[in-house]
Amino acid sequence: MSTPTRPLRPSANADTPPSSWRRFWRRVDAGIGRYTPRDITRGTLVLAFISLVTEIGIIVTGGAVRLTASGLGCPTWPTCTDDSWVNTPEMGINGVIEFGNRLLTFVVGLAALAVLLWVWNLRKSHPSIFWISVGMLACIPAQAVVGGITVWTQLNPWVVAFHFLVSSVMVCFATLLVNRVAAEWRHRQSAANPTAVVDGPTSPVSRALAWVIFVAGWVVLYLGTVVTGTGPHGGDADAPRHAFDPLLVTRLHAFPVYLMTAAAVLLLVVVLRQQSSRLQRISAWALVAVIAFQGVIGYTQHFTGLPIGLVILHMLGTGLVVWAMTTAWDRQVSDYRVRPAAAAARS
Repeated sequence: MSTPTRPLRPSANADTPPSSWRRFWRRVDAGIGRYTPRDITRGTLVLAFISLVTEIGIIVTGGAVRLTASGLGCPTWPTCTDDSWVNTPEMGINGVIEFGNRLLTFVVGLAALAVLLWVWNLRKSHPSIFWISVGMLACIPAQAVVGGITVWTQLNPWVVAFHFLVSSVMVCFATLLVNRVAAEWRHRQSAANPTAVVDGPTSPVSRALAWVIFVAGWVVLYLGTVVTGTGPHGGDADAPRHAFDPLLVTRLHAFPVYLMTAAAVLLLVVVLRQQSSRLQRISAWALVAVIAFQGVIGYTQHFTGLPIGLVILHMLGTGLVVWAMTTAWDRQVSDYRVRPAAAAARS
């Protein structure tokens, strides 16, 4: 007696016509791929640098919005007013500053989109570069939504902090992208160049210090937002503030700064002693220099009553700290290796 069998489900094969969605995707893929390079080019490197600069810049301009009390210069979102998408003359300079910062978000978004489109054909040959580009672009709508919530909550300091941290994540992504694209480009220029982001010797000590710096750096950034949310520059005269003791949260913020500084100095000593590569030495020196710059500005602004000019410099220093700590970490622990041009072309 034979056992009844289930009817076989039709399987997709070459004879099965593609779905409308698949046909649409193929057209998009072919259209973008026709006009974008199939390997790392000088244009890839230039676009990666532009994206990094714009993302550090948006931290500075965001700080300028807060420091000029323009956070509610456009009191609604996504429009600027209930009746206008743009600022009006009646809103004065605060409306101009806030709306200008919103426009800069589009500039950052266009830069991230340009990078993603430029590396479109590298999805298989350079997946790390492609997915970092996707992450950078995905942060743009996230930043816009958080910005809208910031306006709706009348500049709640917890939401403002998250708005800043998303910008910092974008700087981190852009730094990783620059490091990888630059390694690929150097190898294209000369096959004798090292084939990895970690292009020199490391040790358990140097890798551990890199992790301490990276983790402590993010703690420093978060606690810095608590200090900012307790301070006088809330973005608007009526913006809510944390009810914490300003001196207490400032000292709390300083503890991970000391840890990060000590780890950065130790990393520099270790890097110099273990005959690391030129780029590893540069990243360690840059980290120490940026921390020193940020520390001098931070202490000066604290003891001089937070003048606006110094606070803006401190915001610039924050973006540079994210860049420097990410690069120092990347040069010690990254497992990214360059894909030879010939292999990339065959993918």
